[in-house]
Amino acid sequence: MDLDLTETIAPKSDQMNADDLMSGPRTFTITEVRKVSSADQPVAVYLAEFPHGRPFKPSKSMRRIMVLAWGKDAAAYAGRRMTLYRDPQVEFGGDTVGGVRISHMSHIEKRLSAPLTVKRGKRAMYVVDPLPDAAPTSPAVSADTLAELVATFDRKGIPIEQRLSGVNHITGGSATDMEVVTEDEARHVLAFLETRPDAAPQPQDEPLPDGADA
Repeated sequence: MDLDLTETIAPKSDQMNADDLMSGPRTFTITEVRKVSSADQPVAVYLAEFPHGRPFKPSKSMRRIMVLAWGKDAAAYAGRRMTLYRDPQVEFGGDTVGGVRISHMSHIEKRLSAPLTVKRGKRAMYVVDPLPDAAPTSPAVSADTLAELVATFDRKGIPIEQRLSGVNHITGGSATDMEVVTEDEARHVLAFLETRPDAAPQPQDEPLPDGADA
């Protein structure tokens, strides 16, 4: 089984940040938007395809884009989708640190353009493209199926640190946590493992008696 190092380089943080998107843009579905007690980042956007404990906290510029595209009522955002990407040119406190930007959004009929401040004293036109309607997707993995998957991993002797990367390798997905794997993906992995006896741990060779030929 190939070793996917993606999860080993995930940043330690309580929110999504630019390094989470180093592998490329990703499209997410909003589940909830909350106001939080932070002067700089007062909004937490929770995403179905990302660990719940690490919301996307959009910058003021990205919040302006969201309001322009979807209106001021954040309660209406649940179920809408956006594509996020890493912009390495984002500056903070005079340093170039990179940031999370929005490139596409659902529920807009045409390309959206707005002048935004890119650095102190400089503004530029920011463009967001419409996101096509999503194809029907499998629901998130059920508790019973997840338990069955974990039990199968245990029975096959697959180490914990290799399980998520193994799921992504088998399904071609990019899940960041076992709990955001879909039901279809989990069932696909279960079927794969049951047809692969070589995934099971191999018995250790028993020591030969003293004096026996190897």
